[in-house]
Amino acid sequence: MSSLQSSALARVKPSATLAVTAQARELKRQGRDVIGLGAGEPDFDTPDNIKAAAIQAINRGETKYTDADGMPELKAAIVAKFARENGLKYETNQIHVASGGKPVIYNALVATLNPGDEVIVPAPYWVSYPDMVLLAGGEPVTVIGQEADGFKLRPEVLDAAITPKTRWIILNSPSNPTGAAYTRAELEALAEVLRKHPQVWILTDDMYEHLVYGGFEYLTIAQVAPDLYDRTLTVNGVSKAYAMTGWRIGYAGGPKPLIDLMRKVASQTTSNPASISQWAAVEALNGPQDFLAERAAAFEKRRDLVVSMLNQAEGVRCPTPEGAFYVYPSIEGLIGKTAPSGVVIDNDETFTAELLSAEGVAVVQGAAFGLSPYFRVSYATSDAALEEACTRIQRFCASLK
Repeated sequence: MSSLQSSALARVKPSATLAVTAQARELKRQGRDVIGLGAGEPDFDTPDNIKAAAIQAINRGETKYTDADGMPELKAAIVAKFARENGLKYETNQIHVASGGKPVIYNALVATLNPGDEVIVPAPYWVSYPDMVLLAGGEPVTVIGQEADGFKLRPEVLDAAITPKTRWIILNSPSNPTGAAYTRAELEALAEVLRKHPQVWILTDDMYEHLVYGGFEYLTIAQVAPDLYDRTLTVNGVSKAYAMTGWRIGYAGGPKPLIDLMRKVASQTTSNPASISQWAAVEALNGPQDFLAERAAAFEKRRDLVVSMLNQAEGVRCPTPEGAFYVYPSIEGLIGKTAPSGVVIDNDETFTAELLSAEGVAVVQGAAFGLSPYFRVSYATSDAALEEACTRIQRFCASLK
């Protein structure tokens, strides 16, 4: 009997981060004491004014279809946000809204990629980037941002990776999984390379824009290099900063011809995002923004706690990231050691499996993000849970012989 699975889907792996989160939930259901540090989801609740706006929309009867790629009121709020926060001028016909950041990115890739087209994906990367490229018929080209460079892509490495087949580069700043964020000078250096290659489009995923620390100046590439505006898709959403992961609203601003193609994809796939979620997002973007700084300060405190405690774990080295709510520690010093179970820690997948088994701490292996031997910790949970989890990680590392 022939396989039910398409050849396109056969090229793709399930999301490792979702798998770890599901595994942690299942162990909890079985009665295990598990601390899940795998999910990229703020533990804060959606602000009350945003929830109230959604309820009001329901009561007004705003429960019908909207335009396939977002209603005019939300597009206007996004245009205002880009102007206010990023100095980017878009018209509403240059805005695309979808059911989360993933569909926004996927719609762009499906709309533009042909078989054999290459997409440069800097590693460590968010787990979904290469697989979305594969599903869209393209070929992901992984280029490494080394720890010594702050996990960021050096311009000469980018230049060497570009070929006549290169269609896109995907940038993510601050990054999932490392928290690395590009400075103005670093973005200018990448822009200098991209100017030489006019066939390459830039997709910048700015989902963690509001989560930067220590006075870091957040900038997006079209802001730094206005001459690249006409081939840049600036992607963002309300999931992280506004604690609206389950509402599923992502958006992007870009050149009208690209947005028109993305709308065509949406019209024949998902159609519009939930109308109620869109009204909630209008309030998120237009309403009070003061809580963003308060929550960023709480995340910065957690970052400092986790970095400090992990650097006290034997054999672990944890760089301090500029933003997001992840750290990406190295376990280079633990490779080859043996766990109390008798299992040899030969890679980061073995490390994370043994850590979960021995101490009930769920983290994600670096292999899922394209750079080993590392693991990703999400510190989007309570200080108490983080302190306990890091204590367990310290204990596990000390037990390796």
